[in-house]
Amino acid sequence: MATILVLHGPNLNLLGSREPVIYGHATLEDINQKLTALCIEAGHHLQVLQSNAEYELIERIHEAKNEGVNFIIFNPAAFTHTSIALRDALAAVDIPFIECHLSNVHKREEFRKTSYFSDLAAGVICGFGPQSYELALQAAISLSKDK
Repeated sequence: MATILVLHGPNLNLLGSREPVIYGHATLEDINQKLTALCIEAGHHLQVLQSNAEYELIERIHEAKNEGVNFIIFNPAAFTHTSIALRDALAAVDIPFIECHLSNVHKREEFRKTSYFSDLAAGVICGFGPQSYELALQAAISLSKDK
């Protein structure tokens, strides 16, 4: 049984009401419930954290190493383009992770095409709305089995 940690970055707590043309109508709770059900069905354990604070995400990544988390699914949101500190935290703990985004960042503003995480990630999934998380979970489960 793998333990998978899902980290949601800033402003994702507003899903469902935040720019629904871009992010859809699903709430963060909807996404978390779906991921939890899929994880349980597959016989794995899911942990979730959403934070608007960079330091909270960093501390949670550090804790994940001590807890034996097997895989991280991370939607860094706006921190994707700004946070060297989060990148360093992920590199330091050496837990495989998937970078995940609801929108297709490559079809958006130019600054969104720069990621501080993609080159460290096992993979990047973007552009499929809430299904991006489900695809990331499928990959994380599959990759965890391979280890």
